[in-house]
Amino acid sequence: MKVAVVGAGAIGAYVGAALGRAGADVHLIARGPHLAAMRQHGVRVLSPRGDFTAHVHATDDPAQVGPADYVFLGLKANSYAACGPLVEPLLKESTAVVAAQNGIPWWYFHGHGGPYEGRRIESVDPGGSVSAVLPQERAVGCVVFAATELAAPGVVRHLEGTRFSIGEPDRTLSRRCLDLAEAMRTGGLKCPVERELRDDIWIKLLGNISFNPISALTRATMREMCRHRSTRGVIELMMTETLAVAGSLGCRPDISVERRLAGAERVGDHRTSTLQDLEKGKPLELDVLLSAVVELAGMTGVPVPTLRTVAAISDLLARGTALGAAA
Repeated sequence: MKVAVVGAGAIGAYVGAALGRAGADVHLIARGPHLAAMRQHGVRVLSPRGDFTAHVHATDDPAQVGPADYVFLGLKANSYAACGPLVEPLLKESTAVVAAQNGIPWWYFHGHGGPYEGRRIESVDPGGSVSAVLPQERAVGCVVFAATELAAPGVVRHLEGTRFSIGEPDRTLSRRCLDLAEAMRTGGLKCPVERELRDDIWIKLLGNISFNPISALTRATMREMCRHRSTRGVIELMMTETLAVAGSLGCRPDISVERRLAGAERVGDHRTSTLQDLEKGKPLELDVLLSAVVELAGMTGVPVPTLRTVAAISDLLARGTALGAAA
């Protein structure tokens, strides 16, 4: 099995190291000091489950890698439309693209069935720009329930969780999913193949859609947001509205708002990825987390006043951040 990891940051390098440990032919595509460190020392993983080092090929040139069986995307979703030059040299007719993204994926209505089959979600696939680079028939969905961070160039600190749920958009149990799941499990990760992967998407999104924009607007940690009564009330409304949108599309995420809030509070003084991006002056990944759900609410006729309000304010923040990054 040949796997190319495009965007081998904390999550991408962690998955690549695990697959390399399982015996897969792994190629990490990265840049800068992180790439230099991985070339020289391999990927070092620091984990409560045991530290290990995986020596796998690392490069900044996908042409050196050539066609792979799987392309694992560790990029932020707002980079997908521009990732063609990185991905194209890695593709052959049967290559699967495994997108480990947060939020609503560009393939959401591919193989969905029902009245929305084949609909494009403008917020995540504007003008079809993502589908043009990443054809939907190549997509294998992936929901990440693991937390990692780069402790130093070439060093991944695994904080918690090892679950990477995967699944086909059309709900079939495909050979490509089953083979990848086996390799991931051999490498020490949990990788269930889910027929109803969209339920997992909404479970993960329940936290991202609320905590991520609110943290960017307030600069607060997870614990602070949960313990501030008024803010917690806003988050509860956002989660309740999100569950209503999921239900309108036939999804029944097996989690309550109370349970999701309790889990978030246990995380403690953690800064969300959106807040970290804001602090670094990077573009904010809010289209797939928030704008997409507001768009879906409009499509299905579900009232989401709280989501719409937070989306409007967050969009102003995101535009200002984008202008600052481009300056």
